[in-house]
Amino acid sequence: MKRDGDHKRRRNGEGEDIPPSHPSVELTLGLSCSPSPPSPPPSSQTPAAAQPPPHPGLSVFHGTSFSEAVAPSPRSGGTRTRRNPTQSPKDGTKGELVRPAYDWSTDRRATVHTLAHLRSHGILEIRGLVQCKRCEVTREIKFDLLAKFDHVAGFIRATKHLMHDRAPPEWTNPILPGCDACGQPNCMRPVIAPKKRDINWLFLFLGQTLGLCNLNQLKYFCKHTKNHRTGAKDRLLYLTYLGLCEQLDSAGPFDILSHRSIV
Repeated sequence: MKRDGDHKRRRNGEGEDIPPSHPSVELTLGLSCSPSPPSPPPSSQTPAAAQPPPHPGLSVFHGTSFSEAVAPSPRSGGTRTRRNPTQSPKDGTKGELVRPAYDWSTDRRATVHTLAHLRSHGILEIRGLVQCKRCEVTREIKFDLLAKFDHVAGFIRATKHLMHDRAPPEWTNPILPGCDACGQPNCMRPVIAPKKRDINWLFLFLGQTLGLCNLNQLKYFCKHTKNHRTGAKDRLLYLTYLGLCEQLDSAGPFDILSHRSIV
């Protein structure tokens, strides 16, 4: 058994004894050689001021603004939209029936009575107002219903195959009557009602002055007679003439079924 103080001898390569190292020295050297951990840098920020405690009468809402938190809830059942009493239900026939503006007009928009109906009721003269473009004098003109219709219908029968679904120059640039007051020729323009439902369609048809209607007025006629209302003005004018011919005489060669719009 080894006694205290005895140490095992160690020899080097030449056989000489190596003095033993003291454990405390090795521990001291190991501690002195190991790098010391870096000290934390001094903080440049000042400590945050302490938040005051919430008022005892208020609640604290996390993640929600105060206005959102205290917003009143909607009434039970949701809000109700006030109905406009002037609006009528859209059932596809809204506004189709109107008060006839003339004796030869029906209660349908852009529709006139047949020749048979007009003859049976003694309506053989179609009246309308014209105004001079120069002196602005206004007077009334009367057309003989049967004579004027035969003239327009005969023109369509003779030239329809040349029209190619387009109104001819006689319709797009009609010749107007002269003014008796100032003597100006080609100046008596028909007075077209500002409201489309009050337009004197039959008077314009017999005088072959439908070409003085604007594009929107012709579209109105085609819309309410179930015709296509797209295309150039000469096409809509052609459909308007044939549409009125068909209303007056459905047995004539004025069928425009191929131009009917699908409703």
